[in-house]
Amino acid sequence: MDQIAVGNFIKTLRKEKALTQRELADKLGISEKTVSKWETGNGLPEVDNFLPLCNELGVTVNELLSGKRLDPGQYVSQAENTILGLMKEKAESKKKIALEAVVCGVTLLAGITIILTAGLAAVNPWLRAVLIGVALIVIAGGITVACVLDRDAGYFECPHCHARFVPTMGAYVAACHTLTKRKLVCPVCGKKSYCKKRLSR
Repeated sequence: MDQIAVGNFIKTLRKEKALTQRELADKLGISEKTVSKWETGNGLPEVDNFLPLCNELGVTVNELLSGKRLDPGQYVSQAENTILGLMKEKAESKKKIALEAVVCGVTLLAGITIILTAGLAAVNPWLRAVLIGVALIVIAGGITVACVLDRDAGYFECPHCHARFVPTMGAYVAACHTLTKRKLVCPVCGKKSYCKKRLSR
């Protein structure tokens, strides 16, 4: 789904209802900053906000996610496209996670093999140093690629406001983490906490 189109649609509907961002935010029990992020295409409403937002703006969830009003003939077709889009997004995230595991495994295996070869083979000291250097570059490159794939595979969900977002690479790398969570600052509510990995919006 197109976040920019959804954001513009929310903005248009809000103005049609003669509501300010603050007034809409107050009706939904959220911050004005959150509404602004939706309207600028920097985030989508959280699942808990879909129905209240649609009720306030006078549209269906299907229309909201489509970023436009739908006539009855388009409604079913667009609903199917929306569902298929979410399923495709989840499948792509799973592929990235699988590729990440393969990249990690292959680069670690290659790096360790080169290091063992350098340590066990009867070679000149300069060649041993070169081999170890190459092994470290291979391992570092693999870890970098795996980090990029992991960051881009899905979203992180804030436990406070339930916003889902993709962190900057710097924030991702610097964050304390467990297998499924990273300590990140939510771009919507601004709170720093352990955010859980989710495969789709």
